[in-house]
Amino acid sequence: MVEQKLQELLQKAKKNNILRLRLLETKNSDDPIKSFCEIARKEGFEIYPGELFACGMTMNDAKLRATNGGGSFEIEGWNDLYENFIDELNAC
Repeated sequence: MVEQKLQELLQKAKKNNILRLRLLETKNSDDPIKSFCEIARKEGFEIYPGELFACGMTMNDAKLRATNGGGSFEIEGWNDLYENFIDELNAC
């Protein structure tokens, strides 16, 4: 569900340069994820920090379970949902 909201927000931000810049600016905030979620909610997307963390953790846990015998250590280079969103927005 969070992933769908993020995709919808991403599509809206791609069409609205002001929104896009506001979301990108959250990287410079003292609390980037909180700032990001506040903007998302103002735009009509009920996204909360806990949801982003929980969904990202669930996705990473599933990746670890998918390895032969299960992975015992976090794989470096895996980004969270916020980082992935910002990276995709930067690519626009």
